[in-house]
Amino acid sequence: MQVRQEIEAREKKILAPWAALSCQTTGREFKEEPDPIRTCYMLDRDRVVHSKSFRRLKHKTQVFIAPRGDHYRSRLTHTLEVNQIAKTIGAGLNLNLDLIEAIALAHDVGHTPFAHAGEQILDSLLSSGFRHNENSIRVLTRVEQHKGKNGLNLSKEVLDGVLHHSGYGNNENLAGTLEGQVIRLSDKIAYVQHDIDDSIRAGLLTLDQIPRKYLEVLGETHSKRIATLVTDTISYTRQLLEKDPDKAKVEPSPIVEEALRGLRQFMFETIYRGSVCQAERSRAMFVVEHLFHYYMHHPLKMSPLYQKIADEEGLERAVVDYISGMSDAYCITLFQDIYIPQSLVPGEEKLFLPVGVDDQGSN
Repeated sequence: MQVRQEIEAREKKILAPWAALSCQTTGREFKEEPDPIRTCYMLDRDRVVHSKSFRRLKHKTQVFIAPRGDHYRSRLTHTLEVNQIAKTIGAGLNLNLDLIEAIALAHDVGHTPFAHAGEQILDSLLSSGFRHNENSIRVLTRVEQHKGKNGLNLSKEVLDGVLHHSGYGNNENLAGTLEGQVIRLSDKIAYVQHDIDDSIRAGLLTLDQIPRKYLEVLGETHSKRIATLVTDTISYTRQLLEKDPDKAKVEPSPIVEEALRGLRQFMFETIYRGSVCQAERSRAMFVVEHLFHYYMHHPLKMSPLYQKIADEEGLERAVVDYISGMSDAYCITLFQDIYIPQSLVPGEEKLFLPVGVDDQGSN
């Protein structure tokens, strides 16, 4: 028996009846030979981790653009926190942790530079609209390249979880697996709590400003609030599963969910739509919009992959793919190179050498 088959047999024996078993996957778009060691979800996780889009998350904004400090969250650290929270909830519900991890690590690979500022301006520029969750699917199925083919060819359960991770409305479609639903909730738990932490660090928020009614339910500290949300979600969801596993969904108890939604709305009103984020957002949108128009007029300046996409799917789609994949720093560098005047006079760079340094750079 291969190692993978042993792992799949162990899943059948240990995981809950409502968990997504690797051996019962609905498969991939293109059929592959199974890996001898890794289950399909383990393989998906590894493909995401080794992708360029995942690596670029370390230089993409979470909330604050180019913060002066090493301790603010980036899109990558947000992804890792979502993964940690989701795997804890998944363990408490006896779900498939490999599937949870694969979805968690992949869920934001389609995010733009400058976070929701980039998403907002690209949504207005792309005629078909732009949503980061849908773009994550596009990155995973078209833009990333694997073995000379388009996309990473991930399992359908992973793609479904990524597609349905966004939003927090009452009537939205949920992921088809409980593992995917865990990611959707863990995403909200993570960003609301760590954005409070970063906002306090930035001096834009104090604990006293947060409505007491939410803190009384969730807790006074960052760790206590996360612990309350995770523990309550496990407890309440298990109750729902015991009553009717076919209709149950992953959610906290009503009083705790009301506090989470209220805290999230408070952050939108105070921070996300606040003066500092809005000022950053307008400048970031200016940069993205100008790069969009530049590449619409100079498509040959894009790399060959995106030129190919332009030929196959249209220039507008290719330009949005190109820009949405950029890190914040790369986006700013391109803008500076294209639009900021620079001297082209030969030898003029010598004028900017430090005092006492000659042409060879010796003292």
